[in-house]
Amino acid sequence: MIVFYITGHGFGHASRSIELMRALVHKQSDLAIIVKTTAPSWLFERVPGTRYERFEADVGMAQVDSLTIDVAGTTAAAARFYRDFDRRADAEAAWLSTAGARLVLGDVPPLAHAAAGRAGLPSVAISNFTWDWIYESVPTFERDAPGVIETIRSAYRTCTRALRLPMHGGFASTPHVVDIPMIARRATTTRARARQAMNVPSDRLLALASFSGHGLDVPFEQIVAQQGLMVLSPAAALPPPLEYPDLVAAADVVISKPGYGIVSECVANGTPLLYTSRGQFVEYDVFVAEMPRVLRCRFMPQDDLRAGRWRPHIEALLAQSAPPERARVDGADVAADLICSWN
Repeated sequence: MIVFYITGHGFGHASRSIELMRALVHKQSDLAIIVKTTAPSWLFERVPGTRYERFEADVGMAQVDSLTIDVAGTTAAAARFYRDFDRRADAEAAWLSTAGARLVLGDVPPLAHAAAGRAGLPSVAISNFTWDWIYESVPTFERDAPGVIETIRSAYRTCTRALRLPMHGGFASTPHVVDIPMIARRATTTRARARQAMNVPSDRLLALASFSGHGLDVPFEQIVAQQGLMVLSPAAALPPPLEYPDLVAAADVVISKPGYGIVSECVANGTPLLYTSRGQFVEYDVFVAEMPRVLRCRFMPQDDLRAGRWRPHIEALLAQSAPPERARVDGADVAADLICSWN
């Protein structure tokens, strides 16, 4: 039995973890997986062989909305969570011992590895970043949450291995790093069928506004009327049996902040990304630097995003050439093979 701890920060960590779990179960049909996270339970309902337990494995970054980091809220939450980290790790180690776990996976809560180490279990970190790297980029973090970064680093040092995804940062504290391709969700149907299911004419320009993790106050209906676009907003219902990657593949362009989940899905489904800034989050700089190699993408200022001045940016993006490289997106299978060989 594997226990998989997943940060509740956004949906990208959960979505790629789900792809990995599906690959693991495909390779070992009798494998049991317990998922421990604060990410919503409905995300995991279609994953066979898994049991969900709501559990605070870390605190991530607090956000006002999808584009605004709450720095004070983040440091306050981190100071609270890590103040009694040893107690949390001891309690979770005891639970792992009684639950019959053989392996711990983490994307990428430090608590997963601290608990596994205390329980004498191997653990594997899977991510494109580590939380010490994220937090150390916040100038006031150490002042307002003293000792937290070193606690996190100490926890990561106990993991057995780290599977590092592309467009990464951090990992100085994790031993035995293995680089793997992107883990990405791909469409389950054709672009034409997805658009037909959503009643989108084949000749109509369709934009997918992907801000579902924390929401965004943008007048989507007004934008549709003014810009002559069809826009799928964060509140739009997902027509069954379509899954979110089907919407990504059906869209002419995705409009979002650059985060691992949406970037990887745009890469996997060949959909251009019109992106905006996302506040004080160092991962953003990595994506801005590395995305153009494998993804047709373009920056749009937040003022234009919020005011609905999308059309000129979309047209400029669609006029761009294809990216120079084609990224591998079979990371779930690669990771599953490695994990099965270690389990």
